[in-house]
Amino acid sequence: MTGGPDPVRGAEPQEALHRAARTDLSGSAVDVAPRLLGGELRTFISTATEADPVEVRLRITEVEAYHGQGTGEIPDPGSHARMGRTARNSTMWGEPGRLYVYLSHGIHSCVNVVCGPEGQGDGVLLRAGEVVAGVEAAALRRGVALPLGRIALRDLARGPGRLGQAVGLRHPLHDGIDAVTAGQQHGARAELWLGPQRDDVVSGPRVGVAGVAGTAAFPWRFWIDADPTVSPFRWGRGAAEASSRANGSMSG
Repeated sequence: MTGGPDPVRGAEPQEALHRAARTDLSGSAVDVAPRLLGGELRTFISTATEADPVEVRLRITEVEAYHGQGTGEIPDPGSHARMGRTARNSTMWGEPGRLYVYLSHGIHSCVNVVCGPEGQGDGVLLRAGEVVAGVEAAALRRGVALPLGRIALRDLARGPGRLGQAVGLRHPLHDGIDAVTAGQQHGARAELWLGPQRDDVVSGPRVGVAGVAGTAAFPWRFWIDADPTVSPFRWGRGAAEASSRANGSMSG
């Protein structure tokens, strides 16, 4: 098995992409998030059985912005940084371009791009993407049988848990890995590549976020319109009720 290129569908031409610099990621999470769409996260994971690191390239198709404590006009009750810096979320308070890799539901390693000025606590969750190189490696990590059919290929990194597994980044080993300098951390390297600004970006409430943080009051989920790898929307606990109350108060 190799991690060599095996393009699938919608990757940008290589000349259209450039390596992300910290200055590209120094804006607020809401500003940075849509800029990541169409870009790529590339990982290079060393294994005991391969002479060279295994490369997987992911075209980013869906993201969610999360503001740090006290940033934005309204504090973000959905952010891990809302109560300040802790041992768990300390990476979010670091320099932009680090990846905050956290564990969701005690099972899934999820990947966030830290952004904003250092010490602000902003991050962008990578919710979904299309594996455009290293499909075989991603499928083996996911435990998906080869060869992949159309649906299995679509779903390979559809959702943040699947995405983290497909690119091979794991909590806690790779929390804080630098996707700007691509320095090695526990046998892994990561690179973030950005593409041109897109005109087919859609926004709306975040997926599965509880309460008001999962409503249109925080329309901080961004995705590429009509891309099949984008994950389906679902309300978080109490979010549908909070949305109904907000709509009722506006109509009244």
